[in-house]
Amino acid sequence: MKNILVPTDFSENSVRALKYAQMLFDSEECNFYILYVGTLLDTKNDAETMQYGDGDSENTKRKLADLVKDTRAHSTEANHFFFSLHEYGFFIPTIKKHLDEQNIDLIVMGTKGASGIKEKVIGTNTGDVITKVQCNTLVVPEQVELSKPREIAFPTDLNIFYSLKMLRPMIEMVQLGKSKFRIMHALQAGDHLNEEQKNNKEYLLDFMKETFPESHSFHTITNKKVKSAIQCFVESREIDMMFMVAKNLNFIQQILFDSIVEQISFHTKIPFYVIHE
Repeated sequence: MKNILVPTDFSENSVRALKYAQMLFDSEECNFYILYVGTLLDTKNDAETMQYGDGDSENTKRKLADLVKDTRAHSTEANHFFFSLHEYGFFIPTIKKHLDEQNIDLIVMGTKGASGIKEKVIGTNTGDVITKVQCNTLVVPEQVELSKPREIAFPTDLNIFYSLKMLRPMIEMVQLGKSKFRIMHALQAGDHLNEEQKNNKEYLLDFMKETFPESHSFHTITNKKVKSAIQCFVESREIDMMFMVAKNLNFIQQILFDSIVEQISFHTKIPFYVIHE
């Protein structure tokens, strides 16, 4: 049984993320915990003066109940089960609380996509979940197609060793979609792999050869910066999902947190699967 936490604010992108997760794991038995986290206002630093910061509690409870009811009604999978969670408080502590209480395996979050070229690639809540919550997170853009990934990209700088725990979600996703797994490394002109990178590459390729001998490939892109290399690779290979490892903070920072929409556009259509060790 897979336990999936789906935070919602009732927006189209959060509902789309839920639908994508249902489609992705249609062959697996899953519990979907649909979570609404409202904010609290504390103007007098007194617990008795706490007020809801985002509207009527009964209204949001009704919206959540309607969302879960509608999701159940349209679900075609007998092995999918849906539960509503409604709380007021701080977002990240509430997420962490439910990770423990519901034994969550995966968090699925929606992103709004590009409504302005100067916007950051991901929002504050999503960024906080990726960096502050030790749980695998699937970030789903609003424009994503509701189909299983055929081409999965794993961009890497080869600076960290990838343990079996990190690689398992990749194995699962390749098996779910009968996908091709494309490992990509960007290398500047004149640069060479150091010994640690060579060892990490050798282990990664040996693992893939044993696990998916016909379904993986390794690609080196030269003379391009990392963001440009990934953008080019995504477009040329028609990539429809990307894996990243949260442990490699410097690398993930370049792609997700230092980038704005005008610099990269692949995030508006393909999901990011961020792995925690």
